[in-house]
Amino acid sequence: MIVTLIVVCEVGFWVLLAAGLAFRYLLRMPRTGLALLLCEPLLEVVLLVATALDLKGGAEPNWTHGLAALYIGYTVGHGHRTVTWLDGHAAHRLGGAAPPAGPPRYGLARARHEGRVWVGSVVAAAVATGLLQAAIRYVDDPGRVGSLESWQFVAWRAAGIHGVVALTYLVWPKKEPAADLTKR
Repeated sequence: MIVTLIVVCEVGFWVLLAAGLAFRYLLRMPRTGLALLLCEPLLEVVLLVATALDLKGGAEPNWTHGLAALYIGYTVGHGHRTVTWLDGHAAHRLGGAAPPAGPPRYGLARARHEGRVWVGSVVAAAVATGLLQAAIRYVDDPGRVGSLESWQFVAWRAAGIHGVVALTYLVWPKKEPAADLTKR
């Protein structure tokens, strides 16, 4: 049931996002579009409540509950950035706005950008860990929560790997290509 709900929430996220942007830019109804975009966090609340009710109903804590926590954490850590990025592209393609600026490509500016994206992964891991820890306390049976504890390590391992990747942009920054002076 939880996996199905995760899939429904993911599909719902993209449907609400597409509908919100369509109302904003195609139908020229920005308030309705904004209202649809603001409904997206409700999907995570539904998933959170369903997961808690599943555990309360006596379900064995397993990988599905851990995946739900990671999904909610990812949405909290990266959802706003994703929506903002897509909104900028929709404003350009559908609303006639200037093209959105892409991320910096070189040097310290790129390293700072990657660091900010990594902070989103840290937030995602922290939220997932908090939710998993709440579930562990809620179940209150050390023999049944091994799966939930392992998902905490998964969350921080992903954030750690992302941190190493982001750090490479600082340690080995990509240099801007030199201007070719021979072609004049």
